[in-house]
Amino acid sequence: MLCSLVTAGALSLGSSSAFSAEYDITVVNLTRGIHFTPLLVAAHDESTSLFSAGSTASANLQAMAEGGDISGLATDLNGVSATVIENPASGLLAPGANTSFTLNTGQSTTNTRLSVVSMMLPTNDGFIGLSSASLPTTVGQRMVFNVNAYDAGTEANNELRGSGTAGQAGFPTPGPIDSGTYAAGTGGTGISASAEGYVHIHRNVLGDSNDTGGNSDIFPTIHRWLNPVARVTVTLRAN
Repeated sequence: MLCSLVTAGALSLGSSSAFSAEYDITVVNLTRGIHFTPLLVAAHDESTSLFSAGSTASANLQAMAEGGDISGLATDLNGVSATVIENPASGLLAPGANTSFTLNTGQSTTNTRLSVVSMMLPTNDGFIGLSSASLPTTVGQRMVFNVNAYDAGTEANNELRGSGTAGQAGFPTPGPIDSGTYAAGTGGTGISASAEGYVHIHRNVLGDSNDTGGNSDIFPTIHRWLNPVARVTVTLRAN
């Protein structure tokens, strides 16, 4: 179930029911060595939120944050008549890379808020999170959102390779996380940690410099970051 937010008043996108809001959106990965799993982008009403800092994560948020599975959240959003875009980058979004796409809310005058989420790799349950941001209301208006890294609080940050399945320890290691410039290490014994139980700003990864042992399978010289970790630019185009 989606979390609820109390907000002050819906934005009006137009006086005519024939109004169609079309947005040009670009998402940029600002990190040095973190990949983003397939993005979930949605325009929805003001009463909907994918997550709330300080609150317990939903099972579908957990699935996204621990394994990159956005299908449950997409189903939730479709259930409230949101405009949903899944995986606009057609896979992982690499460090320094960007993806651009168009979101059209059709005739909806209530889908005035934007949310963007994606798991961060390699992390146990870290994700980028833009939650219920107001969309532009004037043609040509451009809005820029700097997006922080959040921890879902559902998995202990042991920083070890794993299955990537929600509820099972460890992070998935597809493609570039398994080998190459941005690869994680192997053979770590695990950092002592416990799941926090609520969504919060991520404390960042700790890591170590041992690529075949040590406490962590994450390298601080490659995989650490500073907030913001992503930038989302939205422009309302003319019909």
